[in-house]
Formats: sequence, structure tokens, C-alpha cells
Amino acid sequence: MEPINDDYANRNKTHGHEGLKQAIKAFSVLSGVGIYFVIFVGICIFIGDQVDQLCGWRLAGKLTGIIVGFPGAIYTLYRQLKSGHIV
Repeated sequence: MEPINDDYANRNKTHGHEGLKQAIKAFSVLSGVGIYFVIFVGICIFIGDQVDQLCGWRLAGKLTGIIVGFPGAIYTLYRQLKSGHIV
């Protein structure tokens, strides 16, 4: 029998896990985006709730927090991803 070519074996070792590395990187970026989004919107809702309690409003502060939080989170995420050359 002929021995296995070492170059072929080494190439498979280095390139075989490249897809896994890319998948892990993508999952970590997406996880970070999701966590950031939830925290940003949560802080806006919390501030809105505090304004509701302070001013005696019922839901106006929370709704304002939601309305400001979602576009704000999307904009800041886009800006961060753009600066990281992901978008």
C-alpha cells in the first residue's frame, strides 16, 4: 500500500473546520446582536415605566419607550455592525 500524502491530510485538517469556525463566529455575532437589542429596548421600557410612575401616566411612557427603543436599537446595531465591517 502507498502511504497517505501528508499534504492532503494536513490540508483536510486545516480546511475541514473552516465551516465550523465561520458558523461559530456567525452564531456569536447574532447572539450578541440579540442580547444588545433586548437590553437596549428593555432599558427604554424601564425608563418609560419610571416616567409613567413619576408623571402619573398609565402607559404613555412605556409605549414611548417601546417606540423609541426599537428604532434606536436597530440604528445603533446597524452603526456598530457597519463599523465592524459586518454589514
